[in-house]
Amino acid sequence: MAIYAIGDVQGCFDELQRLLDRIAFDRFHDTLWFTGDLVNRGPDSLQTLRFVQQLGQGAITVLGNHDLHLLAVAAGVGKFHKRSDTLDGVLNAPDREELLDWLRSRPLFHFDETLGTALLHAGLPPQWSIADARRYAEEVEHVLQRGDDSEFFKHMYGDEPDHWSDGLRGWDRLRFIVNSLTRMRYCTEGGRIDLRSKGKPGTQPEGFLPWFEIPNRRSRGTRVICGHWSTLGLRIMGDVCAIDTGCLWGGQLTAIRLDAEISVTQVPCPMRCKPG
Repeated sequence: MAIYAIGDVQGCFDELQRLLDRIAFDRFHDTLWFTGDLVNRGPDSLQTLRFVQQLGQGAITVLGNHDLHLLAVAAGVGKFHKRSDTLDGVLNAPDREELLDWLRSRPLFHFDETLGTALLHAGLPPQWSIADARRYAEEVEHVLQRGDDSEFFKHMYGDEPDHWSDGLRGWDRLRFIVNSLTRMRYCTEGGRIDLRSKGKPGTQPEGFLPWFEIPNRRSRGTRVICGHWSTLGLRIMGDVCAIDTGCLWGGQLTAIRLDAEISVTQVPCPMRCKPG
């Protein structure tokens, strides 16, 4: 029995199958952790969703920004539908509602006490402990899982507020939680997040650091698995394993073993989208 974490798939179903062959995945005994962004921009979001859903308890996946985007478009928030989206296969599928209901019920944050490991898509503000992140993620999950989430999606998009306060309320509070867990890369030591910078470290504005390099980060000491940051590439450092290695952009799709000494398995991927 093995546990593997896999980086952002984004509809690259064939590459996912090749990676699973490479690690000799046994669907009856092994467990897969997905960092989110199962869908969009790649060629086969529908097959990817169906496959992961059918794994049942053998798959744990957190929501990424592209997964939430699919749910928003499906909820009728059509003004945010982008020309680069490749979501029509899911939106027109006969099992659309079953797949969307399953996706809607996924968490934004997962923590395994036995492994001492957290799974999320993007990042954690330095003010948040692991317990904080679990609690705040549940606030958003509760809204999503009520089923009447169209109003939430109308307010989900946007880059403000850019820093956390316990006094945040309403849509501002939920938006900041979503942005942190599914979009952030850089922040200041004081916790102000920058959602516009997407390049590798060294390209960000002065005063900002990768979120995991903030020295007083309260989540330090717990292993965190994340994706989202393809320009960062594979980073296994200290208590953070960043494993979005740009499958969509012609990089690799990466799996790391979690229940034993960390080992890395990768498969090369054709370029599905051109950067920029």
